[in-house]
Formats: sequence, structure tokens, C-alpha cells
Amino acid sequence: MTAVKDAPAPSLLVVDDDPGHLAMLTTLIRGWGYATEGAHSGEAAVETALRRPFDLILMDVRMAGISGIEALRAVKASNPAIPILIMTAYSTVESAVEALKAGAYDYLTKPLDFDVLRLSLARALEHAGLRKENEALRRELGQAEGVGLIGASRAMRRVLDMVAMIAPSEATVLISGETGSGKELVARAIHKASARASGPLVAVNCAALAESLLESELFGHEKGAFTGAERRREGRFKQADGGTVFLDEIGEVSAAMQLRLLRVLQEREVVRVGGNETLPVDVRVLAATNRDLRALVADGRFRQDLYYRLNVVALHLPPLRERAGDIPLLAAHFLQKYGAKNKKNVQGFTPAAMDCLLRHPWPGNVRELENAVERAVVLSTGAIAGERELPPELLAGVAVTAPAAQNPVGAAAALPVMLLEDAEKIAVLAAMREAEGNKSQAARMLGVTRKTLHAKLRKYGFTRRPE
Repeated sequence: MTAVKDAPAPSLLVVDDDPGHLAMLTTLIRGWGYATEGAHSGEAAVETALRRPFDLILMDVRMAGISGIEALRAVKASNPAIPILIMTAYSTVESAVEALKAGAYDYLTKPLDFDVLRLSLARALEHAGLRKENEALRRELGQAEGVGLIGASRAMRRVLDMVAMIAPSEATVLISGETGSGKELVARAIHKASARASGPLVAVNCAALAESLLESELFGHEKGAFTGAERRREGRFKQADGGTVFLDEIGEVSAAMQLRLLRVLQEREVVRVGGNETLPVDVRVLAATNRDLRALVADGRFRQDLYYRLNVVALHLPPLRERAGDIPLLAAHFLQKYGAKNKKNVQGFTPAAMDCLLRHPWPGNVRELENAVERAVVLSTGAIAGERELPPELLAGVAVTAPAAQNPVGAAAALPVMLLEDAEKIAVLAAMREAEGNKSQAARMLGVTRKTLHAKLRKYGFTRRPE
């Protein structure tokens, strides 16, 4: 890989306690266009990596003093995102899995195959670059950490584009979509990207409360308004003053409650239950439903005037089965999330497990996928999650193989897994298919530049339009 013209060359730290091998590697890699520095021990590697940032570290395992694995853990503790490639002359399944568990990006055996080394360096840096691009895209959309709107499919790119366009406005938004498709995540993303982001976001599930309780929840009540009302309580609308109210399952509210909500949207004021005082509220309203409100209006079960007040901007979330190309990206995201939560370093899925994820219809949408990946992380005993760890309903008609951690391979590079790099490859191919071969459109869908897309197409051998 040659450094991009007018851009700083990627910086690499090469670590090896063999002076001759270290000198040879630093010279070789520098000739490929990288800015390279050497360290002669694990201790020196940790000290150097903490002193200045590197884009990648290539490190030997067996060294005098602390080992490469120990040095890897020390570096990862302060910089979890940096890709680290481990190299060793002693290749075993156990050492490969240990390196992956510690956070290694790849595992190379000595004597090194320089073509494999060069490819591994390029792929590790490409993956790190993709992560940075995705983070930049999330910042551009104004999403806070944990909002979790992820997808490269055309359908999801439309949703992300809509979020970016409507968030700065004050318009009321009606978010529709099946249960588990991520409606509340979209509402949170809109709020975080709006001028009201510093104010509260108050969410209410309208289907979870009886009408009398919902009225008090939304509008508040006076002391003594009903049995148990021992003191005055502010409602959710007043609590959200200066911010946003998210009304989930809006299609489930009664006719009487619909009328009261209409008044709030029209007059921007509320009256507590049992009270007479009119209280002004400054809120933006976002509503969500998994029902067809137009059909409810036609049947006389939902007020037409309220529907038009809510439906100033309509945003529909596609079900997961209609954006299957996003499944590897979502699965990788949840794998990382629940790996950190459960203190497990699960690196990816076996091909059979990923095939199960891709073929399942996901009636519970993203929420169901999240639960499936969390289960896989909890039950996994190795670095790679297999189909055995997935929920039984995903395995219908699938021949379950032996646990992935027991696969007899000599290096992590040979493990049959679906890693983040594989997810990237699938996403690139899916975007090209969605865009019908239009590279500019595919680049926009992926949230990368056209130049970056060209590099990824060359990397994965997509030299013609996908069939």
C-alpha cells in the first residue's frame, strides 16, 4: 500500500526483540509507504505507544521481558481502537485464540509471507479508517453515543438522510414501523440533532397505561384530584418544557385522550387533572406507531384532525427483513456492545452462524437481532460465536457444527469467521446492488467518499457491476 499523495503516511510501530528482524521489517514496511518506528521490547512498545499515537502496531509474541500479549493488553487498555497484528514462530490454536481474546486484529506466523503481511496491514488500516468514517457520519447526524442508528442499505440511508434534514426543524414527526424496528432510537436521534438537544427528552408509552393513569402521566394532577393523589404532580408535557415529548404507540389512545392531545398540539398548553389553571408548554412532539393510522382514521377510530397534526413529517422505518444487508453491521455492533458489557472479547461469527442470521425473517426486527446476539455473547466460550449459541428458532433445518473454538487451525487468519472486515465487504456489495452499479450513489449510501469506495471495490475484487 502506498501512502495517499498530500496525506500523511500511516504510522506503524514494529516490535521485535531480534535486532536483525526488527531492522529488516522496519526497512521493508517503510518501503511500502508507511512511516515506521521500531521498538526492541514489549516494555519499549508500551512506553512508545503511550507517548505518541500510531495507526497500527505489528508485534512479536515471544520477547524477553513482557510478552507481546501482555504488551498488547497494556496498549489496548489506553487505546482500544488501535489495530495490533501479532506475529510468532510458535503457531498453535491456543496462542491464536489467546491473541484474539486479548484484542489482536490478526495473527501472522513466522517466517512471514510478505505478501500476506502487506495485505494484512492494508486491511487493518482500511478497517480502522472505516470505523473513523462511520464515527464522523454519526457526528454529522448529531447522534450521541449509544443512539445506535446503523445501516448501509438504501432504505436505511433514506432514514438517516431524513433524520439529518428534519432534526433541526420544529416540525412534529410521526414515526411508523413494526415493533422492534427502532422507532425510539430514531426519536432520540432527532432530539439529539435538534436545537432542543440540551433540553429533556421525555418518552411515554401510551399503550402501557390505562386511560386515567395516562391522563395524569401526560398532563399532571392536582392534590386530591383522585384517590391516591396526595400531592400535586407535574405531567410529562410540563417536565419536557424546552425539550421534546416522544409519544410511543400513539395509535392506542382513546377518543377522549385524542381530543386532549389535539388541544395540546393546537394551543401548546395543558391543564392538570383536577385543576383549572392553563399551563403553557414549549415542547416538540414526536410520535410513533406500529399501526396504520390512515386505516384507523377511515374506520373512525382515530381523529382525522389529530392525525394531520401529528403527520406534519412522516418517517417510515423499514423492517429488518427488507434491509438484510445491514444485518452483519448490526450484528457486529451488538457483538461489541455486549462483549464489553459481559467482559468477553468475542471477535465474530462462524459462517454458519452468520448464515443463520442472514436467513432468519426477524419478525421482531432489530430488537430480536439484538437479543439473539446478546445470547450468543453470553453463551460463547471462545473468540468466535457459532450457531450453537444462537436462539433455537434460528436453527430450523440447519446442521449445527462443532463449537468454533475447537476448530483445528494453525492461526487466527485461518479461522472460519465472519469478522467486521467481512461485514464491511457484504455492506459494500449490498450498496452496489442497491445502487444498481452507480458508484457515486453507493458511496453516499455507505457514507464514504467515492475515492474510498473505489479503494474498497479494488480491495475486494469487485471489478464489475454485481450480478
